[in-house]
Amino acid sequence: MNSDNQNKPLSHSLALQLTPADNRRLTLLCGPYDDNLKHIERRLLVDISHRDTLFKIEGPEPNVMAAELIIRELYQHTDNTQHPPTVISPEQVHLLISEHFDIQYQAEPGSVKEFSLKTKKGLIKPRNPNQAVYVSNVLNHDVSFGIGPAGTGKTYLAVACAVDALESGQVKRIVLTRPAVEAGEKLGFLPGDLAQKVDPYLRPLYDALFEMLGFEKVEKYLERGIIEIAPLAYMRGRTLNDAFIILDESQNTTTEQMKMFLTRIGFSAKAVITGDVTQIDLPRGQYSGLKHAIEVLSNVPEISFNFFNAKDVVRHPIVQRIVMAYEAFEAANPKTEADPREWRRK
Repeated sequence: MNSDNQNKPLSHSLALQLTPADNRRLTLLCGPYDDNLKHIERRLLVDISHRDTLFKIEGPEPNVMAAELIIRELYQHTDNTQHPPTVISPEQVHLLISEHFDIQYQAEPGSVKEFSLKTKKGLIKPRNPNQAVYVSNVLNHDVSFGIGPAGTGKTYLAVACAVDALESGQVKRIVLTRPAVEAGEKLGFLPGDLAQKVDPYLRPLYDALFEMLGFEKVEKYLERGIIEIAPLAYMRGRTLNDAFIILDESQNTTTEQMKMFLTRIGFSAKAVITGDVTQIDLPRGQYSGLKHAIEVLSNVPEISFNFFNAKDVVRHPIVQRIVMAYEAFEAANPKTEADPREWRRK
């Protein structure tokens, strides 16, 4: 396989034989056009070649050992008797890389900037390796995705990066948005006009801003349009230049809304998209725009995808155990989700 890493110095080589030999499972492992293997190569800075189920992995020794574990686990995942067979998603590859690949190898030396922001509450810093890589990717990419369960800090750190960019003059304004999707309740029963109905959905973003900038400063910025908080529907038709844009709760966007949002990004702008694919509140039959974006954009090098799991939860310890319990239950009781794109193909 041709690889972008072929000119990098290689210090270790490993031969890996996958058993039992099964062409169907091998196809699932490699992905269309070997996309899964290319993904591993790109993230771990290794070269992977194979003839049938005999693989050769070359690169720095820790990276090679991590790649071996990931390939073995992915191949094991294909061992089932389901029809149609289980497809390996880009998200699964991302998560396995995050599990097996230590932070010092996920980023080039020195690229994980020591990030801190002085707020009324104190200094904000990443509290675990995944958060540090996430912050580094947000700082170094124009478009970044933060995907994972509640309590992992993905929205909070994105707001911190936005405030830092605004206060240091890198951007002229902050735009915070999220889809106003009802999680079991009906907006029509809430009092007030549309803005007042939507306001509770944006409260977590307000809370983070108040903590980092103080109530008076946030109010002043809101009045002057330096900070804008709006439902996603208000983004249509706009081009956002010189802005730091955050789309929160993106798992509740449709595929059309996600495409619409991503095409709003203008010059000198940065966008962060956060969401949790396990908490989708869209009506039955609508495919999540976040899931679709992971499939469509995962091989675009200028876009970073950062996946968190239960181990990254930084709230009360019971929250981590709750998330882990749900993950274990869902793994043992998988549910099939209808993809409306399949209906259109038929």
